[in-house]
Amino acid sequence: MAEIPSGLSPQRRADVLDALRRGTVPRFGLDVLAVGLGRFDESITEDLQRVKRGGSSFKAVRGEYGSGKTFFGRWLQEKAKKLAFATAEIQVSETETPLHQLGTVYRRAIERLATSDTPNGAFRSVVDGWLFTLEQDVLAGGGVVETDAAGLQALTDDLLELRLAGISQRAPAFAACLRAYRKAQAEGNAPMAEGILAWLGGQPNVAAEVKRYARVKGEVDHFTAMGFLQGLLVVLRDSGFAGMVLVLDEVETLQRVRSDVRDKGLNALRQLIDEVDGGVFPGLYVVMTGTPAFYEGPMGATRLQPLSQRLHVDFTGEARFDNPRAVQIRLPGFSRQLLEDVGRKVRDLYVEGANGPGRAGTVDDAYVGELAAAVTGELGGRVGVSPRVFLKKLVGEVLDRVDQFPDFDPRRHYRLTVTEGELTAQERSARAARDPDEIDLGS
Repeated sequence: MAEIPSGLSPQRRADVLDALRRGTVPRFGLDVLAVGLGRFDESITEDLQRVKRGGSSFKAVRGEYGSGKTFFGRWLQEKAKKLAFATAEIQVSETETPLHQLGTVYRRAIERLATSDTPNGAFRSVVDGWLFTLEQDVLAGGGVVETDAAGLQALTDDLLELRLAGISQRAPAFAACLRAYRKAQAEGNAPMAEGILAWLGGQPNVAAEVKRYARVKGEVDHFTAMGFLQGLLVVLRDSGFAGMVLVLDEVETLQRVRSDVRDKGLNALRQLIDEVDGGVFPGLYVVMTGTPAFYEGPMGATRLQPLSQRLHVDFTGEARFDNPRAVQIRLPGFSRQLLEDVGRKVRDLYVEGANGPGRAGTVDDAYVGELAAAVTGELGGRVGVSPRVFLKKLVGEVLDRVDQFPDFDPRRHYRLTVTEGELTAQERSARAARDPDEIDLGS
């Protein structure tokens, strides 16, 4: 075993390991865990560079459960942040984020906006940074001095209107709110500023007093959300960001909703793709993930022929010849070798966090392979559904014990047990028809 430095800070490393203990996909540090994604690296980088130059792009990702779609989305977001993009990840949901309600989609995107400096809830820092940039541009022009507060505010408002001139035609309330937010800040009215920013972010139930102050009405709905997204992209660009990556994860949930809601969601997706292709959202990269059944099944994209045509890619050939530049790409899923590879990466990350090999280093490559085989066997031999459980067991039940108990030997003292309660529905369905006895590793 050769430890490879990850480059992660101690806090990020701990966050990754904590997520794996919980059986969830880490939000950071995925580049040090990624296996099998190298084939997509060049094409994704090309897409991001094109968007950074003022273009826009769309990518559909397909994969069976356990193939790593959520991991891929977060890996892509980390790449984007290194290129100065802001990102937002949305889990499509019938109740929380119905795709046909674009006002809700916009609100979730604002709530989960992230940058390299602010991992979540970055909207306020982005707006504040933009307003500061406007003031600096005004001062650099020499038309006013910093001590002239009224003059600086007036000229900054003029520059704000100039920068948002195109957006104001489609979403005039966006510029109005930014102006009112800046005014409330100048007056030292923090509650009013917070309320305005909440309304601008699509939050419902904002006080009528706030709306009167900002001179806006109603709420951010399906029809105004796309104009507000354009405004956000302008703010991001002027603040020095390359653009925004928007990940729509688990779009296959559309298959499980009422037919009328499903059809509205599919049409909203088609509309978004067309507007991205039409250059309506310069600086936006939209990524959606779904199962093959969504792209090809009767309850998914094929219900709306225009959407199906836009997403269609022929996957009948060998996967190794797939075109990574295509509008839709497929993830190959985990093989036993890839499962063992990621297990070794996690083991090395754990050892690095322990400031030296310690006893965690005694979990050798052979044992990682034995554990991978055992977990896969418990899940009916299906490697594709094994990574989550495998990594949870490796970190939380093996490495933690080896690290804490000097006399703990995983081959002698650890017996793998997988209970129904700790499995997802897909993992339970993958288990072998019989209920196997506990597997004794190393016996």
